[in-house]
Amino acid sequence: MIKDIVLNGELYAKIIRPDYDMEGIQFFTNNGLSQQVGYMNRPSGYVIEPHLHLRHQRTVQDTNEVLMILKGVVRVTFFTEKKQRFAETVVRQGDVLLLIKGGHGFEVIEKANIIEVKQGPYAGDADKERFGYEE
Repeated sequence: MIKDIVLNGELYAKIIRPDYDMEGIQFFTNNGLSQQVGYMNRPSGYVIEPHLHLRHQRTVQDTNEVLMILKGVVRVTFFTEKKQRFAETVVRQGDVLLLIKGGHGFEVIEKANIIEVKQGPYAGDADKERFGYEE
């Protein structure tokens, strides 16, 4: 199953649940997104030909994140670019969360192990703006 987090027709996040299943390959992101996330389901013996990824200069202005929940339960709160809370969901072990747009916050409900993948190089404090919010 796939869950999209959408506001006013714009995709803010995508959650790929561990029960998602299809044959072949599918990318969940469009070609213009700076972080590409795909899914492969290949049979035993399938060969992916050895390959190199060629160097291309790219301009990246957005930082997208991919979180893989290895263990635990986490509540995710989603915010607009104006820091307004608009949605909330829970992710669990096996879920993959692609954060595309807007802000987000997390509350660990059950001890969690999470892998995070995002673009680099890391810009330190210039990479994010932290903000509080009231419910």
